[in-house]
Amino acid sequence: MSVYVDKDSLVIIQGFTGQHATFHAEEAMSFGTKVVGGVTPGKGGTTHLGLPVFNSVAEAVDQTGADVTGIFVPPALATDSLLEAAEAGVSIAVIIADGVPVQDMVKTKGYLTGRQTTIIGPNSPGIITPDECKVGIMPSHIYSKGRIGVVSRSGTLNYEAVSQMTKLGLGQSTCVGIGGDPVNGTDFKAVLHEFENDDDTDVVVMIGEIGGQQEVEAARWARQYTSKPLVVFIAGVSAPRGRRMGHAGAVISGESDTATAKLDAIEALGHNTVRNPADIGDAVLRALKEIGEHTSGRRGA
Repeated sequence: MSVYVDKDSLVIIQGFTGQHATFHAEEAMSFGTKVVGGVTPGKGGTTHLGLPVFNSVAEAVDQTGADVTGIFVPPALATDSLLEAAEAGVSIAVIIADGVPVQDMVKTKGYLTGRQTTIIGPNSPGIITPDECKVGIMPSHIYSKGRIGVVSRSGTLNYEAVSQMTKLGLGQSTCVGIGGDPVNGTDFKAVLHEFENDDDTDVVVMIGEIGGQQEVEAARWARQYTSKPLVVFIAGVSAPRGRRMGHAGAVISGESDTATAKLDAIEALGHNTVRNPADIGDAVLRALKEIGEHTSGRRGA
């Protein structure tokens, strides 16, 4: 099993013939992802990277059976592209662009509530199930197959955590970048729910940031409804109040939005917290050790 994407996912790329999309489509294909075509309006009927180009997502889905799309279009066009994918019945839509107008995302997310399309992003590095499928911009060479799930608002911290784990011999089941914009499609709680139901995930790493309360809300939900250890890091301990840091959603608006306040609240819920990003890998090792000790105790009972 895996979360959201696997070896059987059929992927199309929206904005397929653009320079950015071309580079990452080639990377995904070399990783083993089943990219089956792409969409660039006005270029339908041509080929690109040896794959068919379609004028619309509906046409691409009809001809290829694609169920996942990577949306590599400018921010102003992202929600229109998302709506087109959803109307065509795509199951997973990954939006890479940052700076998507917040009002557009609010309206689109509301319109799509209850639909079958899972939205990853915007401002997302993508999603990857090692050795099976990659949709996004993450450097695939640092990922390895394993049993640690990762969900993060930050792409670079996702990479840092994975790099540490890989050096420690710990592979990943799936890594999800939910994106750093103020309005996300899929949030932490939704991804934690997926990892809880994934038999191939033993421990989950959640990497958050200052701003908002979704990390604490997800941790509170996880305490009640999940059985797997949660390792949490919140970036922005030294961030000043009122100044956006990196991501559009990373801004402190109240005392509870600070990194320290979030970590304190999550630690009080009984989860494993990390105060220094350099310690994420070691914290995962400790969580795995605890699982082993509990398992050994049950077997000896």
